[in-house]
Amino acid sequence: MTTLPISDYAMLSDRHSAALVSNAGSIDWLCFPRFDSPSVFAALIGDKAGHWSITPTESFEATRSYLPASMVLETTFQQAGGTAKLVDAMELKHTADPHSLGLGAPHTLLRGIKCSMGTVRIQVRYEPRPEYGLVVPVLSDSESGVMGVGGAGRLALSTPAPLQSDSGVAHAVFDLAEGDELYFALQYSALGDAIPDTYSQCRIAEGIDVTVSAWQQWSKIHQSYDGPWTEAIHHSGLVLQALSYQPTGAIVAAATTSLPEQIGGERNWDYRYSWIRDASFTLKALWVAACPDEAHEFFEFVTAAAAHAQPERPLQIMFGIGGEHDLSERILPQLSGWRNSRPVRVGNGAWAQPQLDVYGELLDAALLLRKQLEHLDAATRRFLGGLADAAAQQWRQKDNGIWEVRGEPQHFLYSKLMCWVALDRAVALAEQLHAGEKVEEWRMAADEIRDAILDQGWNDEVKAFTQSFGSSELDASALMLPIAGFLPASDARIRSTVAAIQKHLTDAHGLVYRYRTETGVDGVAGGEGSFLLCTFWLTQVLAMDGRTTEAREVCERALSYINDVGLLSEEVDAESGEQLGNFPQAFSHIGLINAAWAIHRAEREGIRD
Repeated sequence: MTTLPISDYAMLSDRHSAALVSNAGSIDWLCFPRFDSPSVFAALIGDKAGHWSITPTESFEATRSYLPASMVLETTFQQAGGTAKLVDAMELKHTADPHSLGLGAPHTLLRGIKCSMGTVRIQVRYEPRPEYGLVVPVLSDSESGVMGVGGAGRLALSTPAPLQSDSGVAHAVFDLAEGDELYFALQYSALGDAIPDTYSQCRIAEGIDVTVSAWQQWSKIHQSYDGPWTEAIHHSGLVLQALSYQPTGAIVAAATTSLPEQIGGERNWDYRYSWIRDASFTLKALWVAACPDEAHEFFEFVTAAAAHAQPERPLQIMFGIGGEHDLSERILPQLSGWRNSRPVRVGNGAWAQPQLDVYGELLDAALLLRKQLEHLDAATRRFLGGLADAAAQQWRQKDNGIWEVRGEPQHFLYSKLMCWVALDRAVALAEQLHAGEKVEEWRMAADEIRDAILDQGWNDEVKAFTQSFGSSELDASALMLPIAGFLPASDARIRSTVAAIQKHLTDAHGLVYRYRTETGVDGVAGGEGSFLLCTFWLTQVLAMDGRTTEAREVCERALSYINDVGLLSEEVDAESGEQLGNFPQAFSHIGLINAAWAIHRAEREGIRD
């Protein structure tokens, strides 16, 4: 099969797991029952790894959008002889409490197609391949449709009419006249659990309606942002909510694994885990895009997941969404990768890296969300205070940095900055943390870090703050110096750093790279695309410096790569302009939200050029 562009996909979520559906009506990625579970469909990264398509048999034009204020997708297929609308959703249950979105999700994918004009012939092809394509399940007729057995779970497909099954594939062709509609449901259950109940046509239709209503109810209560790009910001808030794991409050960095940072390259990583950094940034972005009621859930998750009786051990930077520590990385040789980008990996070796920036990111989020965290329990207070102590003790050490380099650890500027942030925010939170006796110690350590950054992080020849102490290489993470409040955006050194990044660290389209991979600092072969989060950081800093016209131009430039349903990947290919990397990427939507907020605030407060 032909590998589609990443931007041709839309995401479905029940806040437990995620699916990607193409603009041709094919589910090419689905993991049950969790985001990080082995896939049921993975045609996205392997030709023989399974998919489920509902699509017209003859040529068509497709348009699509999410139903208002929801993550339920509607795709319209138009042909000369008729029009059909396909609706896709991962089922949510009705709840009287909108803060419980996703609670008790039944691990069911719902699909409905209706002919709205003329006649349309539809082909259904169901080809599950559990465990990343390793398993070809045995398909058999059941009371509701098709039962699939093989591997660690059962798959029950409810269909409106029998499908023909052979060699692990079920298929059928249906003729739809105006007003005809068909509904399908795919349910997952683990071996040993009860066989799922049959889904009738009415139950599926009702399930789709309830799911739309659940998303809209959450959005109505939570979505309050009113500023530039309101629609995109509201939708990004929904995307971030869709990337959160309801049972624990964990937030995944992206819904996929191994979508490459360079076509045909080896920079292919599994992002279906909860990075402390990403999740902290997500909570801060939700503060802008929506009411962050998830703050307590997330801090409780991190406090519990990180708990161990070894105070000298660095804080682990990421966890499984259930709190798992060991995320050992392995390669799946049976998968060819998106556009032959190998290897395909599951697990992520970065879990074992020391990364000192996480202390600052957590405490920065805690300060911003202090009202939501007004009544901290003793364990969380000790945990947050311990982060500041760890930053004070460890900031002089080398680490692998925000970009998780697999080369030699360095004295990365960003890591030092975030240690300063940890101590600065801990001082501000001292009363809430019941840690007044620590304030002077934390202030002294923060001042020491500040002096080191100003002395060793600035390169007078480059006229910029650089990637690491003593380095002459640029790194977009230096843009966080003003964002974190270390120096004002109007400081001459910050303006000089911005100018250097704009001149030497951008592609032909004006998008920002993280750093230059050809230096070999990250220890991985090949290159990568420009990084959308870094481009939004540039937008923020420009807005903070009152350069709002230029900030809007940069933001619009980055937004031009958003796909037709409002989703962003991690990177953009400098030559083709295609989206690259895992998808959709929380970092990119976080960056968009924060950039728009910075412009809105600057214009509202009259800080403009």
